[in-house]
Parts: sequence; structure tokens; C-alpha cells
Amino acid sequence: MSTAIYPDLSGRRVVITGGGSGIGEGIVRAFAEQGAEVHFLDIIAEAEQLAGSLGEHVHFHRCDLTDPGALEQVLSDIGTVDVLVNNAANDDRHRLEDVTAEYWDDRMAVNLRHQALAARGVADGMRAQGRGSIINMGSISWHLGQPGLVLYETAKAAIEGLTRALAAELGGDGIRVNCVIPGNVKTPRQSRWYTPEDEAQIVDEQKLKVRLHPHHVANMVLFLASDAAGGCTAHNYWVDAGWL
Repeated sequence: MSTAIYPDLSGRRVVITGGGSGIGEGIVRAFAEQGAEVHFLDIIAEAEQLAGSLGEHVHFHRCDLTDPGALEQVLSDIGTVDVLVNNAANDDRHRLEDVTAEYWDDRMAVNLRHQALAARGVADGMRAQGRGSIINMGSISWHLGQPGLVLYETAKAAIEGLTRALAAELGGDGIRVNCVIPGNVKTPRQSRWYTPEDEAQIVDEQKLKVRLHPHHVANMVLFLASDAAGGCTAHNYWVDAGWL
């Protein structure tokens, strides 16, 4: 596995939500390898071990992203941020008939609201330094219209709109906002939903016959975070091996 080195990322302060596992863990590892000052937010116990394994420039912050006050406090403690990666999400399956008003609010808090609040939390610092990169994580799921994900897909569709709106609002301050849309990425969580036969079918339907892993997504995130993507904002960047 080869990864490009972006010298400008060395020493940059990066915040990654949901960085304790899956794609988020891959992104945390990728920025650590670039020499960035990495701060990642999560609630799972394993996250502390991940931070300890990656060196003193990687910091874990236990934070429930559905608590706006807690998120605001953590971002304030971290200080001015160069890169924000809004990665945290939860794709629990559900049926329309099981959706209540309370469950709606919970799913929007888990999958959508924190992205906007985190962007608000880092915007002033980025404005002050005249630059910054915000990377929102979307999903191929709503483009495919996959079953059992009504609220998750609603939130992920909204993230693409949020990306465009934030890019328009913040672009004059030198802040770039983009969205990365992963395809089906092999993680322990995804293995709960897909059998080996399902995975083989997905690869067969892709243009590239490769099984996607977190590092494929992380490589795109690194590019968008770096000065090499200085002309990129307001758009979606697909990492799906040509599935859609």
C-alpha cells in the first residue's frame, strides 16, 4: 500500500470525528503518518488504545457528538483547527414503521447535526488564519436507495447539501468544504451486514475489481486536506471503485 506524502500536512492540527474504528480509524492513522497533530473524537473504549499506539502527536477526546455542549467544549479545548473531517455516523438498520419522532431526532443528531455544529465550531479559527479544509463524509447508500436505511440515507443526502452551502458561505474566507462519498468499505462493522457472497457481488458490480478498505478513503481525505487540493471546494469525491 503506497500513500502520497503531503509536506504541508506535517504539524497541521486535524480534528476527526468518529475516529476510533472503521473508516475513521483509517483516517486517523493516515494523518498520523503525515506528521499531523491529530485530535479524534469518539465514545468507544478502544479509541484510547488507538491513540496510545500512534504516538504523542495523536490525541483522543471522549465526546458524545449528540451533546452539542460537549462538542463545543472539546473544540474549544483543542483550539484553532486546520482540517476538520466530519466522519462520525451510524448506519443501524430500521424500518419505516419503526420510525418515531424521537428516533428521527436521534438519528439526525448522530448522522447530520454534529457535522454542521463542528463546522461552526472551527470556522472562526479558520477565518482568522485565512485557510482551512472541512471534509464531510457522505455515503453511496442513498444514491443506491438501499433498503432499511431511511433515516441514515436522509441524513447522508443532506450532507451533500450542507457541503455546498458551507462552501458558499466560507469560501470567501479561504475555507474549502468538500464531501467524500465512500462505496462499500470493508470494516468490522460492515461485516455485520454483508456476507462474503454479498461482498463478492459488490466487487463484481464495481468497475474496479478491488475490495475497498479504509486506506482507500483516507487517501482521498488526505488529498482534500492538503494544499494540493487548493482549488477544490463544494464538490463530491467518490471512492467507490466505480460501483455506482
